[in-house]
Amino acid sequence: MPVTTKPVRWCRPTCWSDLSPRPETTTPGTTIAAEDVEAFEAAALEGYGLRHRLVPPRYGSTNFKHIFGDAEGYAAGYYSYLWAEVLDADTVEWFKANGGLTRENGDRFRSCLLEKGGTVDVMAATAQFLGREPRVEPLLARRGLL
Repeated sequence: MPVTTKPVRWCRPTCWSDLSPRPETTTPGTTIAAEDVEAFEAAALEGYGLRHRLVPPRYGSTNFKHIFGDAEGYAAGYYSYLWAEVLDADTVEWFKANGGLTRENGDRFRSCLLEKGGTVDVMAATAQFLGREPRVEPLLARRGLL
């Protein structure tokens, strides 16, 4: 079994994001049968040097079917968590850029966001706090993507 020199933190997400049939290994217009999913995932892991019998993957791609195929709209709820992370990362960057956790900054945070609760639109309250519209770049930077 090959040993990878790639960092696992980077490699596993990349490997799972690469779970699409390859043109050279599939016939156009065909689908992979449900009973072949485990073999397909094993081949994807093997291709990245991550398949090892002592370290099985934590999750398989079929674990996430409820996110994308749910009739109750779980996918929309799932992505709202990601948007909350965008707002969090941007707020943290605002604090860093404005002197950190000072009394004045804390009072601003409380009056613009916490005191409002669910009585105003979250985007409007966040924009009031930040002094601009929220940006995704702080989250991308936090995740090492910028």
